[in-house]
Amino acid sequence: MSESPIVNGDFCHYNNTYTGENSVLKMFSLKGKTAIVTGGGAGIGLSVAHGLAEAGANVAIWYNSNRKAIEEASKIEQTYGVQCRAYQVNTRDYATVEKAVELCVKEFNGRLDIFIANAGIPWIKGPMVDAPISHYSDVVQTDLDGTFYCARAAATHWKRQKTEKTDFFGKPLEGFTYGSFVATASMSGHIVNVPQLQAAYNAAKAGVIHLCKSLAVEWVRFARANSVSPGYIETEISTFIPDETKTIWKDKIPMGREGLPQELKGAFLYLASDASSYTTGADLVVDGGYTLP
Repeated sequence: MSESPIVNGDFCHYNNTYTGENSVLKMFSLKGKTAIVTGGGAGIGLSVAHGLAEAGANVAIWYNSNRKAIEEASKIEQTYGVQCRAYQVNTRDYATVEKAVELCVKEFNGRLDIFIANAGIPWIKGPMVDAPISHYSDVVQTDLDGTFYCARAAATHWKRQKTEKTDFFGKPLEGFTYGSFVATASMSGHIVNVPQLQAAYNAAKAGVIHLCKSLAVEWVRFARANSVSPGYIETEISTFIPDETKTIWKDKIPMGREGLPQELKGAFLYLASDASSYTTGADLVVDGGYTLP
């Protein structure tokens, strides 16, 4: 496989072809596929893990400190009859990410089909001019650098799988079309949030969106890269926000409420599955209409 899909400044023809199903229900099916979900112990990540498992995927849940992920993985396995296991992984260290991806591939049928880069932390220190630089590093390293590391480690396997058409153990690989990388970005990558101030978070999420657009071009021969930009979602990550601020949010959302984590499952499933076979470099905003006015 040629390293670049571009020759003399133009794209080669047929960098990508579709070899999957025609039935829409089969296109959404993830039966027999392997998915990794970071930040999967709670909130958006846990809901997405449920959605992928319900569609038939075997799911590896990554967590940093939330050990409830171990119990949640067991529940998913029992509920949907798929393989599901929790792994403690620091996504801010590339060597750790690389080893964890390889371990998951070995333990999940020798393959990787889907990677959901969802791990992230909020900015909680107000105006950047008064905030400690260490908090900036924490947010950017987790939200942007970690996403890059996950993408790089996953792409290594997808490129090999597409080129060699074999699993990790050298056996023929059945049912692999293209890798699917989906990052959790944010509407904050499109707008400046008020009344809370969070410049570093906004910049990191804008970086995630553009990273996926760039990877969509680089990877076009073996994988797709997309992002989902949620609006305000009712999860543990926003429990530090006072009710007065949440009231201001609702005033600015046409639907007048925060979203629920399960309302994101369909967006992630679409981008993870062959239903989105001609979709790459896209950012799907799911924000109750916040960014419209």
